[in-house]
Amino acid sequence: MKNWKKVTAFALAVMMSMALAACGSSDKGSSEGTTESAITSKEDLKGKVIGVQLGTTGDLEASKEEYGAKEVKRFSKGSEAVQALKSGQVDCVIIDSQPASKFVEKNDDLKILDEEFVEEKYAICLKKDNTELLEEINGALTELESEGVIDSIMANYIGDETGKTPYESPADADHSKGKLVMATNAEFEPYEYHEGDAIVGIDADIAQAICDKLGYELEIMDIEFDAILPAVQSGKADFGAAGMTVTPEREENVSFTSTYANASQVIIVKK
Repeated sequence: MKNWKKVTAFALAVMMSMALAACGSSDKGSSEGTTESAITSKEDLKGKVIGVQLGTTGDLEASKEEYGAKEVKRFSKGSEAVQALKSGQVDCVIIDSQPASKFVEKNDDLKILDEEFVEEKYAICLKKDNTELLEEINGALTELESEGVIDSIMANYIGDETGKTPYESPADADHSKGKLVMATNAEFEPYEYHEGDAIVGIDADIAQAICDKLGYELEIMDIEFDAILPAVQSGKADFGAAGMTVTPEREENVSFTSTYANASQVIIVKK
């Protein structure tokens, strides 16, 4: 009788342990499912950790309360935000559409959501009181657009004609009026990026075309994105061009030219 009681007690203990283990396993699975819920639209950003490039439109927009992000992690380069996504440090990355396409081309484990996060317009920024240069650049942009040069530059970096229509300064271009310094962040392909020792891209070519029109030599200064506006405001750079979106916040500190490109912010996620 004594042995039978011991056996019964032991069996009950084993059964209780198995039941508790099963409950624990079920709870764990449920928790993981909630944590790893997919992001399929901007409506799913609530409670998520979002990666952005510091000071960009993606940074400004993702930080708005309406999206309810758990945290917005800021990186000095878009490529760093993408690596954080791949390593699981963030749930998604919000960045401009064309650089996003380049990142996804190089990482087959990532994709861009079909839904745009927000639309935007790119323009060149200048110091508030530099109205003379603003008028000159606007005039040059108008001529370049009417001549088809802007479209040709864009086509050389985006679409089926990539690499077929490189911009070349006219043989008779006069650069005798001095030098204009352009502040940019060359981590934003196809708008500005490094190719060997040179900084190339849409903005670099448009800036060169403007300088060719106006009679200036172009110098490109590569700095962090969030340092571009201060460089322009302080006079260290004559203008800034870096796929920069016109926003009311930025217009309080700098002047913008007419827009030269329409773009959008998109969301990159893991497949």
